[in-house]
Amino acid sequence: MDCGGRVLDLSQPQVMAVLNVTPDSFSDGGSLSSAGQLNQQKVLQRVERILAEGASIIDVGGESTRPGATPVPLAEEMDRVLPVVEAISQRFDAVISVDTSSPELMLAAADCGAGLLNDVRALERPGAVTAAVQTGLPVCLMHMQGSPAMMQNNPNYQSVVTEVAQYLSGRAESCMAAGVEPGRIIIDPGFGFGKTAEHNLQLLKQLPQLQDLGFPILVGLSRKSLIGQVLGREVNERLAGSLALALMSVMHGAAIVRVHDVAETVDAIRLYNAMQQSC
Repeated sequence: MDCGGRVLDLSQPQVMAVLNVTPDSFSDGGSLSSAGQLNQQKVLQRVERILAEGASIIDVGGESTRPGATPVPLAEEMDRVLPVVEAISQRFDAVISVDTSSPELMLAAADCGAGLLNDVRALERPGAVTAAVQTGLPVCLMHMQGSPAMMQNNPNYQSVVTEVAQYLSGRAESCMAAGVEPGRIIIDPGFGFGKTAEHNLQLLKQLPQLQDLGFPILVGLSRKSLIGQVLGREVNERLAGSLALALMSVMHGAAIVRVHDVAETVDAIRLYNAMQQSC
């Protein structure tokens, strides 16, 4: 997949590293700041480390979408994200993903070197599809029931797998009709976005059904509340659970896993690949 001039090989599972430039993300909010301000040196040091650990995509997010999160003004989101995208693009050879729903940021980030648009709202905001088409970049379309502020208030489905598949199929069709090339679409079932623990487990178990839609699948389960609910672990105690879920995702067909703990996840996937390639 051509990501703004950088090639992403999806014939093998790839690791997307989370790079939150927000003060309030659920797991690592504020970790890249000093005295309340984003520290670009810390950002670049972290990027250098996670690329050395084996990440092939850096996912830069300037707005927290954790349960209960409130929207961030566009200007603030752009001020957080654009300098980081530009700095990474100038210094490293890596695919840069921008985690945003804002069409203005999509366009500006593409100009700064972004190679992938990762939208939790599946390009539903006014102007988002048009902006995505204009950039020519691949897009990741995610399913979410409700909005971040309310999504975990009693999420309900008749059949979570069927409804998620129908939504993603519909969004992909709408994007293709607007001019997004089919080979530039990735889908994300949206684990934890308007879903109970049982919904998440059903989606993971039936992930091969989403493969039938014909698009690469991105999965983000790293450190999420599902692990806490099943294992009783706090956020900083979820490494083992995150690795187990990442490996299950790959075994069930995920092409990209979005994670916080890069080195450990890369090791787990390398072992899986070695097993697959053995005689």
